[in-house]
Amino acid sequence: MSVFNLTHFDASAFFLMGTPDLEAAHVWISIPFSIFYIMGLLGNFMLLYVIGKEQTLHKPVYLLLSMLVLTEIGTYISIIPKAMCIFWFNLKGITVGGCLNQMFFIHVASVTHSTVLVTMAFDHFVAICNPLRYATVITSARIAKLARVGLIRDVLFILPMPLLLSRQPFCANNIIPHTRCDHMAMVKMSCGDITVNRMYGLVIALVIVMLDLTLIALSYGLFIRAVLRVSSKKAHQKSFSTSTDHIGVKKMSYPSFLFSTVTYRFGQGIDPHLHIILTNLYYLLLPMFNPIIYGAKTFELREKLRKYTCRI
Repeated sequence: MSVFNLTHFDASAFFLMGTPDLEAAHVWISIPFSIFYIMGLLGNFMLLYVIGKEQTLHKPVYLLLSMLVLTEIGTYISIIPKAMCIFWFNLKGITVGGCLNQMFFIHVASVTHSTVLVTMAFDHFVAICNPLRYATVITSARIAKLARVGLIRDVLFILPMPLLLSRQPFCANNIIPHTRCDHMAMVKMSCGDITVNRMYGLVIALVIVMLDLTLIALSYGLFIRAVLRVSSKKAHQKSFSTSTDHIGVKKMSYPSFLFSTVTYRFGQGIDPHLHIILTNLYYLLLPMFNPIIYGAKTFELREKLRKYTCRI
């Protein structure tokens, strides 16, 4: 059901072109994309299944991991099926309402992903710096409450984007040189004054990313200070080794997101097909690493995953 049902627009308002200048290679591009997509879905659904099935994994840290997985699955199913329809069947048409819906869900999933990373950083900080109070500070009920508050924040931040765009007149040039409906791609299709749209999109992207990055940096700064106060070198190594998975996910998430955001606004010199392929790879590859990073680094989860995969 469409959230933004805009009946006053042409039913076939936009055409998503896929990767400009590489249309002849769409079938070949779809092969690795399909492989990554299937592997990512299987790996993440396996994580959700194991965490849901095993009572011993019903802990705040795994609840957070489930939330992270859900945001990435949401992004997956918002982007990749339409891209595959373009690559395989040349089905490029999309209504304005459909475009606004896709844009809304992609951006909500992306900023919610950032919110979950902040909560995970806080969880990790308490676990390392104040382990005696961890069980009372970090509870499943509190994590669920933080998740609800974060989701409401993210929806309220993103909702004005499609609402503002829904009031814009769109030009005869209705071709979007991309595989998905991005906020800035739709803004560029407008014939009206897009100053507010451009500024709001940029401010929201920077405010959310900078705020979340600041909170993450603060939590890890306090964590590092607490660890360095411990004289034992073995304790240093153990504490830092438990942080590498979290840091790895964050290092992959934010630079790629900022690259996509900045390129759309200021990267006129970058080849469009390069930008499109890189942003799609960001959305494809990042979810694939969750089962690898968290499954390999977390002994308890690794053993449960092995238990179920060995049955297949």
